[in-house]
Amino acid sequence: MTIARSFVALVFVLALLAPAAALAAPEGQMTIAAHVTLAPKWLDPAETESAITPFMVLYPLHDAVVKLMPKGMEPSLAESWTVSKDVTTYEFVLRNGVKFHNGDPVTTEDVKFSFDRYKGGGSKLLKAKVKDVQIVDARRIRFVMKEPWADFMTFYGTTATGAGWVVPKKYIEKVGDEGFKKAPVGAGPYRFVRFSPGVELVLEAFDGYWRKTPNLKTLVFRVIPDESTRLAALKRAEVDVAYSITGALAEELVRSPGLTLAPTHFTFTVWVSFLEQWNPKSPWHDKRVRLAANHAIDRQAINQAAYLGKSKPAFNFVPSGMEYFWAPPPYAYDVKKAKQLLAEAGYPNGFDAGEISAEMIYGTAIGEPVNAYLQAVGIRTRMRLLERAAFFKEYGEKTLRNVVQSGSGAPGNAATRIEQYAVTGGRYTYGTYPEIDGLFAEQANETNPRVRAQILTKLQQLIHDRVMFAPIIEPAFLNGVGSRVSFHGLGAVANFPYSSPYEDLKLK
Repeated sequence: MTIARSFVALVFVLALLAPAAALAAPEGQMTIAAHVTLAPKWLDPAETESAITPFMVLYPLHDAVVKLMPKGMEPSLAESWTVSKDVTTYEFVLRNGVKFHNGDPVTTEDVKFSFDRYKGGGSKLLKAKVKDVQIVDARRIRFVMKEPWADFMTFYGTTATGAGWVVPKKYIEKVGDEGFKKAPVGAGPYRFVRFSPGVELVLEAFDGYWRKTPNLKTLVFRVIPDESTRLAALKRAEVDVAYSITGALAEELVRSPGLTLAPTHFTFTVWVSFLEQWNPKSPWHDKRVRLAANHAIDRQAINQAAYLGKSKPAFNFVPSGMEYFWAPPPYAYDVKKAKQLLAEAGYPNGFDAGEISAEMIYGTAIGEPVNAYLQAVGIRTRMRLLERAAFFKEYGEKTLRNVVQSGSGAPGNAATRIEQYAVTGGRYTYGTYPEIDGLFAEQANETNPRVRAQILTKLQQLIHDRVMFAPIIEPAFLNGVGSRVSFHGLGAVANFPYSSPYEDLKLK
């Protein structure tokens, strides 16, 4: 009798569990309209730029030792990490049983290999600071610094760089770097199916993902660079999420039945870089000219027109949400003062300032108004818009000239942002001043947080006093969501503009 009852109970429990098991299987397809043309190199973490854009596809396809998640920086491929008291040694313990999409186990050899081959943003500083990467065993790996470095986790453990994202050593050694871009193998929640450059990236749920099986069977990133076309596709339910809708189109989205505006905010600043300020023959060499440009721009008007007032005017190229941020006094929008400064600098009739190079998305929404404001005070500029991958390629290779509308949404802190754009050797640094290099080296070796904060404040004050940049805005990222979506993931991870975690996305 007891056995019979036990059998009936077991059958009852299995009957209850069966529907739950069925529901757990990935199903359905979500299509995301990407606002930029996806670059093949973004499929390989080794070439990650100092920008947030590549992480749009890194998060679903790959996985990192640790990464930003809803609760902050969390262990991912690693289950834990420790830091020595003298801040010179960082040790990670990998999760047991984690596999790449091809079935190979994720090992410490893969972690070391991924770090060694990394050549993207922040790579020079990382390689200069790390003395040795020691494989303790198959699950434990140790990073030893040349000297105390409190920022290692900021560079390695967040999306400030792509150095912590792990790829399979054996597979890459077999197919090579170019072969890997064509058929990448990762350890993320979705595996690669196909990529049609300029058209779409198709991913499929990886049921062996350590965190959870994704809710969606198929995830598609459809390339739709034109903003009005993205919104039209969202209205027709051809896509479920549309990234980056601005201005009048954002207002139209708000009015459209069944659609939802989902803004995200992250450590993103757009600013103007005066590349010729170190050339004595250039008008930009005169600090008064750079001050004039700052006073010529109506930041609040750009915010209202492009972002429905949901952004923040910026007066520092370091985002206000970053650790060690210093808030400078704001530049007033003052056309009269701008013209006066130009006259004092010897340009009462203005001057021809050449091109403003910018990538298309923010070059249209922000750059074109900036161009108009500069022209209004006599600084005669003209826009040169580039597709995003081409823009960052030229920017990083230091082939741009005159003026650049720069921008970065990569997380980190004030030091990571300054290192990339204002310190000698930075990926996008075209020039700097000796005092800035000196202070940056000083703060990098400082382990006292209070003293380090003081140095980083002095650094930002010096950059402001020299008027190295014209900060414009901290843009909100305005996105559209269709009626089929149950969980879109926008804003789930702090300081991340895109949907995430992708494995949690869900349709109704």
